[in-house]
Order: sequence, then structure tokens, then C-alpha cells
Amino acid sequence: MTVRPTTGEPVRLDGATATELQRAGLPVRAPWWSTLALNGEGHRRLLREVHERHIAAGAQVITANTFRCNPRALRRLGLDSAGLGWMVHAAVGVARAARSAAKAEDVLIAGAMAPVEDCYRPDLVPPDEELRAEHRRLAAELVGAGVDLVLVETMNRAREARVALEQVRAAGGRAWVSFVCADGARLLSGEPLADAARAVERDGAAATLVNCASLDDTETALRVLRDACDGPVGVAPNLEDRGGIPRGRHVDRVLPAAVTPERFAERVARWREESGVDIVGGCCGATPAHMAALHHAPAAPGAQ
Repeated sequence: MTVRPTTGEPVRLDGATATELQRAGLPVRAPWWSTLALNGEGHRRLLREVHERHIAAGAQVITANTFRCNPRALRRLGLDSAGLGWMVHAAVGVARAARSAAKAEDVLIAGAMAPVEDCYRPDLVPPDEELRAEHRRLAAELVGAGVDLVLVETMNRAREARVALEQVRAAGGRAWVSFVCADGARLLSGEPLADAARAVERDGAAATLVNCASLDDTETALRVLRDACDGPVGVAPNLEDRGGIPRGRHVDRVLPAAVTPERFAERVARWREESGVDIVGGCCGATPAHMAALHHAPAAPGAQ
């Protein structure tokens, strides 16, 4: 699949996994978080249904449930090192089963690679030696499981993003790198998004994105990405209405959507016209209905 299609239409990434699991009644909280969906046939069935709904909504890339699959997460679950391979292969297997059930073999499977500590706590990012060792193990498992690409996502420091990308490429995989931003197109660490984006593109990222930011912050970040990057850029905004709940404070319940699917599609259409965007998906709170609205939206002005 070409990331920058000649039709002018962006590649459609899927929407949220964890919040859709919550919507289906599965608890998403420490220490298991979304990896609970890999534990038991019934839970895996719920996960497969989430993937299937996103494929039915028009997703061209679905993300395997490996966001919390890293050595630190395993230790907190009391599992030994063998658990990493089991979790990754289970998650990729469920995504592959969903793709087969949907008869959508052209859909790509991305493996999620998140910060080894906390997405919203840049102060907790460990030294490079630890990052390198932990991302190396997950990258090897993801590439060995046969993912089509690795989505290095919700990165709050450029340093960790670059190490994760380095390890994916060393394992023989390709990666999209996605940052989480605050006001003013800055990473949560305070680093300028433009500098981080240029760095990972220079290091070999196949695409550069922003995810888990509000719609307004995403719009600002997209303009910065388009100016900073020569290659494909993308967005996956957070669509939850948090009602004043601070970013990073977890609540184990379904939050209302900040916008309807139709308004989301309108906003994305404006981004396509004003800035240009090559990949569009959704983060927390983005339902298959939101993604379907993108699939059925009219083509951007000037698209061939």
C-alpha cells in the first residue's frame, strides 16, 4: 500500500482499541490494561470483533493489541520473559484472524510500540541503554510475528522515539512514528514537534504522525508536520470528551465523544484541503462509526 496515494485520499488507519474494549464491557486498568484482551478465548473474541468492526468501517491498516506488550509491563504482571513472545504472537494472530474473517487480505497489520513507561510522563523515560534493550526485544517479536509495519506511537520524548525506531529498523522492520503533543505543537516533554519530526524522518521513519491530541492541538500539529517533513504525515486524534479530567488520569469507563462522526469527517476534510494529510486514524474514543464517516466522506477538492 502506498502511503501517499495518487487519488488524493489518505490511508485510513483504524480507530481506538482500548476504549472499544471498554465499550464491549472489558475492564481496561492496571496492571493488565488492554493486554487483558489477550487472556482467554472469550476476551480474544471481543478483540477480534473490534478489529472486524474497524475493517468493516473502511480501515486499511489495523493495529495489533501490543501497546502494553513490553518487558516492564510483563514484570508488573508477574510474568517471565517468555510471556512477551506469547502476548505479541497472540495479538498479531487475533488481528490476522479478523482480517481473514473479513476477507480483507489487503488490509495491513501494524504492531503497536508504546513508551516503556507512561505515555504522559516524559519525566519517567529511562536511560538509552534500558530503552534500547526493551525496544529491541519487542521489535524482534513484532517483526518475527509478521506485522506489515510497526507503529511507534504516543511518544512523549524524541529520544525514546528515535531509539524505538532504531530498533525496529535493526530488526528488519519499517516504522511509522507518532508523537503525543501539548499546546503549541510541542511534545509533552516540551520539545518542539518540528525538531522531533525532522529527527525521526532523518532516521528512517516511513511516516510521521501525531496521535492522542485534541482536535485543535492535532490541527496545529498537522500544519507543523507538513512544514517539517518531506515524507508522509498523519494524524490520529483523541476524540474523548474528558469533561475536565486531566490528560493522563485514567478512568475505567466509556467517556462521551467530543464530536459526532459527521463533524469529525468534516474536520478531516478541512485538514486535507488546507494542510494535506496522508494517513488518518483515531485514538482514544474514536469508534468504527467515526472511521466509517471518513470512508464515506466526499473526496477532497482537487482529488483525481
